[in-house]
Amino acid sequence: MRAEAIFIPMLTLVFWTFAIVTFLAYKRFGAIFAGRAKPGHFKIGESEKVPDDIRVVARNVANLFEMPVLFYAVCISSYVIHQISTPLLVLAWCYVGLRIIHSLVHVTYNHLLYRFSIYLASCLLLLIMWISFAVSLHNVSEVSRFWPFH
Repeated sequence: MRAEAIFIPMLTLVFWTFAIVTFLAYKRFGAIFAGRAKPGHFKIGESEKVPDDIRVVARNVANLFEMPVLFYAVCISSYVIHQISTPLLVLAWCYVGLRIIHSLVHVTYNHLLYRFSIYLASCLLLLIMWISFAVSLHNVSEVSRFWPFH
């Protein structure tokens, strides 16, 4: 396996984020053209006058810029220290899959228990990725001398 393979799940999540941003624009313009919202309702974000079906998509866009930042950081950091492994790649793909499912649940029927369960699972996967990174970092000979926990 080539280490660069870690960039494929990252790119998948980036393009998914752009897809949800595009969906948000579609929903906003659709609401304006249908008379359900006015351009001024979006002036400082999602006001109370914006219909809920649009506000939930906007919230999902925000979600895609929260925990996934840690996903991008651990993937790039693992690449930098040459510690990309098949298990890490599997975790990365599982994380991306869960984030996509989370978005789909969030912007469609928005069942809170399902959405939270998926979110929690993705957070646990991300935590495992970071623990794996910490262990890998400890095992890198050039870095291990700086490791505070001997």
